[in-house]
Amino acid sequence: MSVDLVSLTGWGRTAPTTAVRFRPRTHEEAAAVVRGRGPRGVIARGLGRSPGDAAQNAGGSVLDLTGLARVGGVDAAAGVVRCDAGVSLERLLRVLLPLGWLPPVVPGTGRVTVGGAIGSDLSGLDHRSSGSFARHVSALELLTADGEVRTVLPGTALFDATAGGLGLTGVILGATLRLRRVATGLMFVCTERAGDLDDLLARFTAGGDRLPYASAWIDLTARGRATGRGVLTRGEHATPDMRPAHAGRTLFSSRSGGPRGRFRLPGLPPVPGGLVGPASAALYNEVRYRGAPRARTGELRPVPAFFHAADAFWDANLLYGRAGLVRYRFAVGYGQEETLHRVVRRIAARRSPAVRAVLQRFGAADPGGLSFAAPGWSLALDLPAALPGLARFLDDLDEEVAAAGGRVCLAKDSRMRPETAASMYPGLADFRELRARLDPTEAFRSDLSRRLGL
Repeated sequence: MSVDLVSLTGWGRTAPTTAVRFRPRTHEEAAAVVRGRGPRGVIARGLGRSPGDAAQNAGGSVLDLTGLARVGGVDAAAGVVRCDAGVSLERLLRVLLPLGWLPPVVPGTGRVTVGGAIGSDLSGLDHRSSGSFARHVSALELLTADGEVRTVLPGTALFDATAGGLGLTGVILGATLRLRRVATGLMFVCTERAGDLDDLLARFTAGGDRLPYASAWIDLTARGRATGRGVLTRGEHATPDMRPAHAGRTLFSSRSGGPRGRFRLPGLPPVPGGLVGPASAALYNEVRYRGAPRARTGELRPVPAFFHAADAFWDANLLYGRAGLVRYRFAVGYGQEETLHRVVRRIAARRSPAVRAVLQRFGAADPGGLSFAAPGWSLALDLPAALPGLARFLDDLDEEVAAAGGRVCLAKDSRMRPETAASMYPGLADFRELRARLDPTEAFRSDLSRRLGL
């Protein structure tokens, strides 16, 4: 096991803190770190893709689990796989897709570990039909505060607290996942442009769930009658009769058409002020909107290209300047569309330079006490952290969202106030009580848990 003292941030590169990082290769080594923890506790960390401070622990210990990355055999009869927590979803996809299987939920990036997907209870583009990641976990191995490894099953209080619990109930070491059978490695994709936010919401709901995967990019720089315009993309798994004649043996390829280019900026430090400003964001969004088809049906894309296109831009976070980026993701329930309108109008009126803004629909809430997804609309956007007045502006948006009964995603957060989090998550009191009972010495801590009083 390697050990080093390192400064860590989330993918947003805000608020770096220093911790002792341990890289265990076995469960026994991980357990030894938990047993020998110092007064500042320990937190698990995967690939560091959380934009905020959920996987940082100032002055304490961080367990880097990327060395625990074994994929067990796929049980084709049961449709399950057992894997270590440090396995990335990208790798899991590469292993499973040629066998005709998919991970149970595929989010917008493959650079997340299985442990991180459970700890954040990630949602995919088909949440309305499939729910979040933890719903498809049939068992998990959890290293608890006493240094013991427990098998935790769905339906228990500890499982529900761990799903979306941000690593604060213990260290997830491995999991058994129920898989999704697919007939091809291709997606049947439909794309259409919407002229404003009302048009976009109507198009989202008009198709029902015939195409279960759906998300929309929104132009948050457009104003006036074009406010909230966007591009809706929907898809379903292609059947063999849809495949092109030349597909042949590449039918289940996990690589063809995927983000193989991975555009890097090797050795290039973040530009001091960033390249994402109001003018450049407006230009980019105009080109992206005009370049999208008005309506296109039946395009076939490889699975990796459909789900993980954004992974081609490996270090896009550097474009936001040395101060990094803030990801703001919130959700409001159905019937609260006017709140969504107000938030979009406020962002547009402020000329906020958002180039990444994604709208999704959520289905039934998941059992995790701190899980983010609940029935309604979710909007996620990235903004340069150095924007003047950004903290106050986002605090105001928090108040709008909370007043509508909505919530901000804890797994993405880097700046919310503790009282706001408490008002948005009614299950937080029960979560704290369970933690106090199972972990009275607070073995598991993070910068996020201290900041929000979790």
